[in-house]
Amino acid sequence: MPKNNKKNNEFGDVALYQSPDGDIQLDVTLKGETIWLTQEQMVTLFGRDRSVISRHIRNVFSEAELDEKSNLQKMQFAFSDKPVTFYSLDVIISVGYRIKSNRGTQFRIWATRTLKEHLIRGYTLNERRLAEQGVEIGQVIELLSRTLTNHAFVTEEGRDVLDVVQQYTRVWRLLLEYDEDRLTENPARPIIPGEALSLETTRKAIAGLRYMLATRGQATSLFGHEREDALDRVLCAIEQTFGGEPLYSSAQIKAAHLLYFVIKDHPFSDGNKRIGTLLFLEYLKNNRLLFKSDGSPRLSDNAMVALALLVAESDPVQKDLMIRLIVNLLEDTIPME
Repeated sequence: MPKNNKKNNEFGDVALYQSPDGDIQLDVTLKGETIWLTQEQMVTLFGRDRSVISRHIRNVFSEAELDEKSNLQKMQFAFSDKPVTFYSLDVIISVGYRIKSNRGTQFRIWATRTLKEHLIRGYTLNERRLAEQGVEIGQVIELLSRTLTNHAFVTEEGRDVLDVVQQYTRVWRLLLEYDEDRLTENPARPIIPGEALSLETTRKAIAGLRYMLATRGQATSLFGHEREDALDRVLCAIEQTFGGEPLYSSAQIKAAHLLYFVIKDHPFSDGNKRIGTLLFLEYLKNNRLLFKSDGSPRLSDNAMVALALLVAESDPVQKDLMIRLIVNLLEDTIPME
């Protein structure tokens, strides 16, 4: 019976392969979601001369059956004067087919099962580490926030940034569950379809903001200048449907996308962050989501500035992460009747 051990070498983890008849034992390297053997190990596995194995490996690559670069790796070991070449499982299987070796079939069956077990164990370990890291990060952020605040080392704006980051760390586990498709819908949370902002209403709000900022000398002549029909496209994007159902299921999610799209897609020549913040708040107000149940604002002015900066600085590949962050910051917002 094949066995696994917990050894590792300088190249990767190692599992012990033993042939069904017990005649062959090999320390098999596992790395990069595949299995690797040296040419010498293939000589032992298949019971063929080195020249035969070498010829078949050359043919595998010369006939373009497999890409040599991705199926060959070299590793320098302390006991060897020159690098040792490792070949991937695909190469091992190809050589086994060319030799028509029964041992090759046995090894392939073992390798497939072992590789699957190895990947599952690795995923489980990483999952546990992530969960533990989430707790650790939350504790570090809390300590950092408390220390800086108590000793007045941060400005008022800085405290709001820390507040946003703290709220984000509190939803770490929720995000992990979401990514692993284990997040269940909270039946107590109201699903509000969302009342759309019209293009006319939006333009009036932007004009009001432009006038206010201009009187303070805080807006250029390009502030709020639309890039073709970019604003209309953003407003339509958050209200789009698929199969007759809203693509974004709630007002909270639509508001989050509105903030993200305006800041990241730059529908205006100038002022995208400030306008994005304005429209985000307008959308929340339009859907009675701007305040908590006690009547206090869900986000302070400085917290909104911090959130807009986080969106602006985020990498585009983090879009889903930023949307979840925004939505979760609105989690305890209850519509005011």
